[in-house]
Amino acid sequence: MSLTLDKITKVVDGELHINDVNLNFEPGSFNVLLGRTLAGKTTLMRLMAGLEKPTSGRVLMNGADMTGVPVRQRNVSMVYQQFINYPNLSVYDNIASPLRLAGDDKQTIDRKVRETAEILRIENFLTRMPLELSGGQQQRTAMARALIKDADLILFDEPLVNLDYKLREELRQEMRELFKVRNTIAVYATTEPNEALALGGTTTVLHEGRAIQYGETAEVYNFPDTVACAELFSEPPLNLTKGEISDSEVTLDQATHFPLNADLAGLGRGNYIFGVRPSHLALFPVNEDDLEISVRVELAEISGSETFLHVRNKHLSLVLHLTGIYQYEVDAQIKVYMPTHKIFVFDEDGKILKVPTRLPIVNQAGQVSGGVQHG
Repeated sequence: MSLTLDKITKVVDGELHINDVNLNFEPGSFNVLLGRTLAGKTTLMRLMAGLEKPTSGRVLMNGADMTGVPVRQRNVSMVYQQFINYPNLSVYDNIASPLRLAGDDKQTIDRKVRETAEILRIENFLTRMPLELSGGQQQRTAMARALIKDADLILFDEPLVNLDYKLREELRQEMRELFKVRNTIAVYATTEPNEALALGGTTTVLHEGRAIQYGETAEVYNFPDTVACAELFSEPPLNLTKGEISDSEVTLDQATHFPLNADLAGLGRGNYIFGVRPSHLALFPVNEDDLEISVRVELAEISGSETFLHVRNKHLSLVLHLTGIYQYEVDAQIKVYMPTHKIFVFDEDGKILKVPTRLPIVNQAGQVSGGVQHG
């Protein structure tokens, strides 16, 4: 079953929630909706499911117009970020409930429950009640109930957000493997760029109710169309500054200069917006074209085995995404290094003109490796 959103718009109390969205999802595909809170992800999924009707536009399934068809008449499942299970039913009965509603026979129900529970590794907990489970086991139970229906469309509304880091990593891997062998359309909403990269498939970047870019996840990450997409698909967000290109040099923030290289020379003289990913900045020179910038430390934010280092000088404000733990005193004077070949360049309207000439290659498993990829 294919799913097509044709010019979907949703207005609520005079406020535009979804603005002219056109998307097409194929059977067996895994599709990520990436956007900040209130970008329209949940509303869009509710429109896909039939829980809400669009103000204008059509929802098509296999070419048939399903816009006015209620959710009960569609073969759709949904998994939410909260662990929504029936507290008075065992894990077995929770998983079996959709099949019982459909009138399946007892033998079929038992076989499917045990098969689905085994896939999600909760086969040893079938006799337990939901409140006797860990958070990860409760979410697996909710996922099993959604999967057992063999729905044409399964919607995941930030289902892992309430789990700890280790459980999230584990379930992401399981989900990727699970949907490789199913002919279901999976749509997964997240606010986190790294989660989108880990899940792979395709990604739609949503911003203020609009689908601003759609494509293979690695392609959208490596080749953002606009400043907005590049910012949204970067964690922390892309470092941005205005600047200009002359006949011989590039000037950032009116004060930071470096020689014009062959990459940027083709853009011509003028004013531009320049961007660099936090993960591309370093504390030590690595590349021949690294630009040394003197800054002072504002904050060293340690998260697990990573450090988000916030620095600034009179003209520039930057964030570095560093592997490892780095501790600095506030206002410490340090130098950071920006590889000029990894700079994104946008026109003054925010449209992409140049991507880095050497990008990390992100595969469908979300693994990043070094490599050369010309853009």
